[in-house]
Amino acid sequence: METKANNESPVLRLTDDSVSARTGTLWTAVAHIITGVIGAGVLSLAWATAELGWIGGPAALIAFAGVTLVSAFLLSDCYLFPDSKNGPFRLNSYSQAVKVYLGRKNQIVCGVFVYISLIGVGVAYTIVTATCIRAIFRSNCYHRKGHNATCSYGYKNNYFMLLFGVLQIFMSQIPNFHDMLWLSVVAAIMSFAYSSIGLGLAVGRIIEKRQIEGSVKGSPAENRGAKVWLVFQALGNIAFSYPFSIILLEIQDTLRSPPPEKQTMKKASTAAVFITTFFYLCCGCFGYAAFGDATPGNLLTGFGFYEPFWLVDFANACIVLHLVGGYQVYSQPIFAAMERGLTERYPQNKFITKFYELKLPSSRGVVVTLSPMRLCLRTMYVVIITGVSMLFPYFNEVLGVLGALGFWPLAVYFPVEICILQKKIPVWTRQWILLRAFSLVCLLVSVLALVGSIYGLVGAKLR
Repeated sequence: METKANNESPVLRLTDDSVSARTGTLWTAVAHIITGVIGAGVLSLAWATAELGWIGGPAALIAFAGVTLVSAFLLSDCYLFPDSKNGPFRLNSYSQAVKVYLGRKNQIVCGVFVYISLIGVGVAYTIVTATCIRAIFRSNCYHRKGHNATCSYGYKNNYFMLLFGVLQIFMSQIPNFHDMLWLSVVAAIMSFAYSSIGLGLAVGRIIEKRQIEGSVKGSPAENRGAKVWLVFQALGNIAFSYPFSIILLEIQDTLRSPPPEKQTMKKASTAAVFITTFFYLCCGCFGYAAFGDATPGNLLTGFGFYEPFWLVDFANACIVLHLVGGYQVYSQPIFAAMERGLTERYPQNKFITKFYELKLPSSRGVVVTLSPMRLCLRTMYVVIITGVSMLFPYFNEVLGVLGALGFWPLAVYFPVEICILQKKIPVWTRQWILLRAFSLVCLLVSVLALVGSIYGLVGAKLR
């Protein structure tokens, strides 16, 4: 059954709608969150810890975990509308929640940040994939010729970015790629595999050296100003690794009840954030302990590890497999939005609405459906993303910018504003002041991280 809450609200579903389809449990929710959170960003945490030092690094990781958990609690209370306990309507997406509570204008602003984040992830994944493929070639070269050999010649990142772009042009023509269950399963396995290998190699190096590197102040810089910029950039890298606010309501919408969905979601968020934070602390701290001031920006491609070369190669191959599919997961919402907009605006245009069926030779009757609009639009998008990646092929700087841009608006501002409106918190009360102060502090951190990351990006480009 469908109805409208008010003139500004999108179509909402009653709480008993499609109950049979919602069979998720606490542990499926935990699995979804961990799969969505742990990704390529974990590889930068050792570097971020090195920049912040033995006190600042772990403290920042724990602080961002706390912010993420508070954000999750605020959002989970907004699942039922207008009352968090009795509904009667369910909100099954972040964008829908923003529109219902804050209006159409805020939904547009939210959408801008969401799409910037999605586009940015495409850029980051292109950079990381190219770096990992290059690292595999270099690892084999070092194994054959020795660790002091010159193995950087002939292996330019731009070539691998172009190769990755060509692959994504073909993969982008597959409709509804994000609905394939196996993709999430493979992504989860690969992300845990390469993260665990990086952690294991760092622990092995510490045992081999029998010494813990690092200091309270972190890695030194050329001067105090440069150190400040690097600290801000490190905060952006950590911010990129944590929040899952965009997918929280979708996960909550899969949960069965009773018990109430928000109760299960809060338990799942607590468990997932605890597990993720423990894993991040291990990766960040053991990586810093292994390399100290020489901690690379990317734990598996900075060549702190040479042997066993086959394990380093396998870890980088896992990253590539993860990001090849992950690129499509983050690109498909953009494809859907662009194609939906063109179809609604030009419904009579044959170039946009026409589909052609192509029977593949020697394929036992397999038919491929092609759309000229899809071919052109998605190809153009991949070309642009590849071009931007080649223009700014800087892993830590790009992650810092992306983390800083999306952290405050998506993980803090909108959840806080929704909470204040839903619970009708009076102005200048203790709860109102605490929420506003929480949002203001997170805004300040995000601005500093953004400025530091942009400074680092520009500086890397000019070097």
